[in-house]
Amino acid sequence: MASIDLLFSPFKLNSLTLKNRVVMAPMTRSFSPGGVPTDEVAAYYRRRAENEVGLIITEGTGVARPASVNDPDIPRFWGDAELHAWGKVVDAVHHVGGVIAPQLWHVGAVRSRHAEWTPPGPYDSPSGLSSPGKKFGEPMSDADVADAISAFARAAADAKRLGFDAVELHGAHGYLIDQFFWGGVNQRSDRYGGPTIAERSRFAAEILQAVRREVGPEYPVIIRISQWKQQDFSARLAETEAELQTWLGALVDAGADVLHCSQRRFWEPEFAGSDLNFAGWAKKLTGKPTITVGSVGLSGEFVAAFAGESSDPASLDELLRRLDRGDFDLVAVGRALLQDAEWAKKIHEGRNDDLKPFTREALAVLS
Repeated sequence: MASIDLLFSPFKLNSLTLKNRVVMAPMTRSFSPGGVPTDEVAAYYRRRAENEVGLIITEGTGVARPASVNDPDIPRFWGDAELHAWGKVVDAVHHVGGVIAPQLWHVGAVRSRHAEWTPPGPYDSPSGLSSPGKKFGEPMSDADVADAISAFARAAADAKRLGFDAVELHGAHGYLIDQFFWGGVNQRSDRYGGPTIAERSRFAAEILQAVRREVGPEYPVIIRISQWKQQDFSARLAETEAELQTWLGALVDAGADVLHCSQRRFWEPEFAGSDLNFAGWAKKLTGKPTITVGSVGLSGEFVAAFAGESSDPASLDELLRRLDRGDFDLVAVGRALLQDAEWAKKIHEGRNDDLKPFTREALAVLS
């Protein structure tokens, strides 16, 4: 059995040095009134940093497009007040020796979570579809696409200026970047569409290239990707290993340093004939470091949990076996860290009896 010490071994990539392999997964919290992170938000991240989380990836934070977020209390990553507040978050985490990256986000054609609130501008999407065959808004114009690319790049530049240690792009779960990947909703006939995943990856690739121009060659750039979508849990962008290599190769060639590979359950194999998961295949095919994520440390998977199902602490033996085998480099932990700021420290110290089950009530507070 692999030792827990493996999870707490250091990791280095370019300018990024982590004391261990534990990553706080990005989780939407909606505790930033009017889009401005509060001192409580800064303290929330600081508590994880001072309790042995190696890398904190923040909740998704909207880039400078009118409908980049679908909730008024999701933080934004543009504007003087918002960026000043994010600077305070960085300072709080660095003060206790932590490492932090913002997740830059655009929700795309995803309806507002509040019936009484709508974004201050039109929804963005490749083809005016929220899911296959479901009309929602209008397709983005060429100018809209160019402005969205610039918005991600400006946000990355601001992240570096504010002192963030890396940056992550949200390219998963049926949000804007992922909507361009997904043939079911990307019906464009221009250079950002097409029948192949390589053609539909152009939008993401141009974002990565623009980000890389802003932050330079050594600054770590992560992209979060998934096969599944919130609109369709069974959706797949790559049905074969060759398709996966084409898709991920385009992202790596464009400037991605780390692939954050989201699954609902990290232990499930990606293709028949191998027990490699999504992150395992991504690392095998690209040679790039990968982050695995999906129900780590808990018995139930997260979609059911957010619908109200509780989850109990679970063994990490299978995770450690795969980490020891070299399938992936980093491990993102979501609900277990949302519930308990001390999760990583308790795991490291062998205090498994002190681990807390996840309950939906944790979503209502910044503990």
